[in-house]
Amino acid sequence: MTTPLRLAVAGAGLIGRRHIELIAADPDCTLAAIVDPAPAAAEVARVAGVPLFASLTALLASSTIDGVVLATPNALHVSQALECIVAGVPALVEKPVADSVAAGARLCEAAERTGARMLVGHHRRHGAIMARACEIVQSGRLGAIVAVVGTALFCKPGAYFDEGPWRTQPGGGPILINLIHEIDNLRALCGEIVAVQALASSARRGFPVEDTVAIGLRFANGALGTFALSDTAASARSWEQTSGENKAYPRYADEDCYLIAGTDGSLGVPTMRLRTYARGEDRSWWKPFDTTIAGVDDVDPLARQLAHFCAVARGEATPLVTLRDGLQNLHITEAIAEAARTGRIVATA
Repeated sequence: MTTPLRLAVAGAGLIGRRHIELIAADPDCTLAAIVDPAPAAAEVARVAGVPLFASLTALLASSTIDGVVLATPNALHVSQALECIVAGVPALVEKPVADSVAAGARLCEAAERTGARMLVGHHRRHGAIMARACEIVQSGRLGAIVAVVGTALFCKPGAYFDEGPWRTQPGGGPILINLIHEIDNLRALCGEIVAVQALASSARRGFPVEDTVAIGLRFANGALGTFALSDTAASARSWEQTSGENKAYPRYADEDCYLIAGTDGSLGVPTMRLRTYARGEDRSWWKPFDTTIAGVDDVDPLARQLAHFCAVARGEATPLVTLRDGLQNLHITEAIAEAARTGRIVATA
């Protein structure tokens, strides 16, 4: 039996509290402390039965811990991750890895120079759906990937903007808030994205920030992709509403939000509908497909991510999502925002 890792959670907000629950349920780790200067954090720490620190600096100076989950505001990710590197403490950094590409690059350089153990919190990558989909694509069953169609079409309620008026301003729209999840998924499934273009609209909400975006993608392997993004669409074609991974959302299990098409077959995700031509047959739209459903387990990606982080912290595994992955996701997301603003094709590699 290995000794449970002593983990601290910095940030007692919504995602921080979820991490606290998962640590309490995992026998491989135990909650050692919470870091958050907000008055409401005192009650969270009291219920959890752990000490509360007002800053990460104070925690690292006075406690012996084996890892930190950084679930703090985006602007703090880099500075706090750098503190962990100096202290020699592994960290799970919630996405986005940084609030700018330049800051993220500094973090990557520091981590690579010191050999720091860091994982970025793109939790979907740890789910059974993404693991199985990546396995199918990488097996070659689809042949060479030629086209990708993706959607993140959902409707944020009015209260979302009333509670956070900054979300109505540039930087608060679905490109920089929501799209980074999709970029990580698409890179994992189809390879590197080397160029993007985009059109954005704010016609429905009328805010100074976009509510709907049409995106074009070019992948390094020659595949092309389209992606439709909107936070004002009455649609269920989003990851949250189709995958069933987050039980807080209603699920529409017959909908896909990605279609990956290759020369030999196609895969819908997350329904996992796999359509391929029969072996030995000529490819033709006149020929019927063999259609199967690739089975996946119902697992919690966040719980799997925590287990993986424990393995990374112990030096038993390499990060599934590295700091460089997180940085590239941020780079591509910012490039899409630039493409929408300028009307240009923007290279990302």
